[in-house]
Amino acid sequence: MENKLMNKLEAELAHAGEATLVSPMMLMLEQLRITPDRQLREVEFLFTLKGKPCFPRRELVAVTGKAKSGKTFVTSMLMACCMMHGVLSFKRDGEKPLRMLWYDTEQSDESTQDILRNRIVPMVGEGGEQMVSEMADVFNVRCVEWKDRRDLLTEAVVRCKPDLVVVDGIRDLVSDINDGVLAQEVMEELMHLATEHNCCIVCVLHQNKSGEDRNLRGWIGTELMNKAFEVYSCEKLMPQRIFKLEQTLTRKHDIEQPMYFEVGDDGLPVKASAPMREAGDEYGNESRDNGESLPKLNGRYIVHDKNSAGYWRFDIMRLFHDAMMGAEEIGGKELRQRVMQLSGIVNPFSYNKALTDALEQKVIERHERDGHTVYCPAPF
Repeated sequence: MENKLMNKLEAELAHAGEATLVSPMMLMLEQLRITPDRQLREVEFLFTLKGKPCFPRRELVAVTGKAKSGKTFVTSMLMACCMMHGVLSFKRDGEKPLRMLWYDTEQSDESTQDILRNRIVPMVGEGGEQMVSEMADVFNVRCVEWKDRRDLLTEAVVRCKPDLVVVDGIRDLVSDINDGVLAQEVMEELMHLATEHNCCIVCVLHQNKSGEDRNLRGWIGTELMNKAFEVYSCEKLMPQRIFKLEQTLTRKHDIEQPMYFEVGDDGLPVKASAPMREAGDEYGNESRDNGESLPKLNGRYIVHDKNSAGYWRFDIMRLFHDAMMGAEEIGGKELRQRVMQLSGIVNPFSYNKALTDALEQKVIERHERDGHTVYCPAPF
């Protein structure tokens, strides 16, 4: 044994001073290597929405919408849900209350306090004020220069150790929303914060101002779309004044059905039904009295039928067969996009009706694959 040790020592001394074949970069690469058998922590979700897990730790989540579309209402529900079991369709995933940090860059001190005092506390319910005092950290940094807001956010996360962080909004962490380098720096900082401190960071950002453009504003919006685990879109539907929350992107669990809510007389959100158009057929589209096909719908998928509401109906078999394009299975969001594009449907309620008809007529089947909803052609 002693001779073997001496031989090994002599061999190492013989190569003393030579350059090593293992560089620091190679060592770093090995630390970053992902293999099928590497032991990694499971994704932990803070909430469920419509029964589906959402808002994971160590990730970024985007909440978007036009101005006054209900974004702060939605984040208020999330913050209240940290301290109670559920708010509307949001449920906390676990019995233990969560610490939350609200980092407000947009509103005045008075507005932030008003939402905290008159919305979040009442949503928490009995003992809400004490629970908020113990579990919530709220900061308003609108008066702080943009270049200092990032450092203060990092300090707040490090000191407060939150489970949920709401940054309302991330546009105010940069001087120019179209500065690509700055946008990338901010996203990397936020991802590092979320990973290092095991929290979910919710990034609130406006969509572009044009009516039909729902893309996130600026280069920072592009970076956020690329990095976010989930993206949620808020919309205010007029004239009913009903708010709609819809998941538009996800890396894991599809939440197909939007959540609808309205504001009660007490200023708190209450569940609402999906608004239907006053004039229209069973699919929610306006139709002509003479039964002619609608100019916005693709006539290829219209069947004139005196027994149908509006004197016409969709050819469900043809429409969904064309949308599947011979695929063995397709995701829910992709199927919706294809069906709406082929048919000319613009109303989501119209699509939901068509999808229900396709399932009931056994044109397609719905299945769950690793948390994702997929659709397959039904066997003949």
